[in-house]
Amino acid sequence: MPAVDSRPVVDLLGVLAYAELTAFDRLAEDARMAPTLGGRAALARMAAAEMAHHDRLAGRLRELGADPAAAMAPFVRALDGFHEGTRPRTWLEGLVKAYVGDGLAADFYREIAGFLPEPDRSLILEVLADTGHADFAVREVRTAIASQRALAGRLALWGRRLVGEAISQSQAVIAERDGLAQLIMEGTGDLTGIARLVERITTAHTERMRALGLKP
Repeated sequence: MPAVDSRPVVDLLGVLAYAELTAFDRLAEDARMAPTLGGRAALARMAAAEMAHHDRLAGRLRELGADPAAAMAPFVRALDGFHEGTRPRTWLEGLVKAYVGDGLAADFYREIAGFLPEPDRSLILEVLADTGHADFAVREVRTAIASQRALAGRLALWGRRLVGEAISQSQAVIAERDGLAQLIMEGTGDLTGIARLVERITTAHTERMRALGLKP
C-alpha cells in the first residue's frame, strides 16, 4: 500500500471522498425503503450526485499526487463505526439521518474548508452543497408528522442521538490525523475561536430540527 500523505488538505479531501462514497451506498440502500416510487427515484438521484462528488474529490487528490484509496483509508473505521451505530430502521429515520446527522458533519467540514486556500476551498464547498435532499427530507418528514403526531417524539429522540454520534465521529476523524487538528487550531486562532465554531454548528443543527418540525 502506498504511504499515506499527511498534508491537511489531503486529509480533508480523503475523509470527504470516503464520506461521499458511503453516502452513495447509504442513499441507494435507503431508497429501497421508500414508500413510493417517486421517493425511491429521488434518493437514487441524490445517490448519483454523491458518487459524482466522490469522483471530483478523488480527481483532485490525484492532481495533488496523492492516491485516493490511501487518503481515504485512515478514516474508514471512524465513518463506518458511525454508520453502523446509526443504521436507520425506517424510511423516515433514514431521511432524518441524512438531513440532521450528515448536515451536522457537513457543517463541520465546511468550517475546516474555510481555512484552506483555493481551489480546494471552493471544491469542498461545492461538493458539500445540498443535492436536493434538504427540501425533500423536510417535506416528507413534516407530512408524516402531520398525519401521525406520535412520530414527532420518536424522530426527535433519533435526531438527538444522531447529533451525539456525529460529534463523536468528528472527534474520531480529528484524532486520526494531527494535520486536521492543527488546521483547526490555526484557523480558529484560539479556544474562543473554537467555541464560536461549535456555536455556529449547534445553531445550524437546531434550525434543521425545527425545519423538520422536531424539538431540538
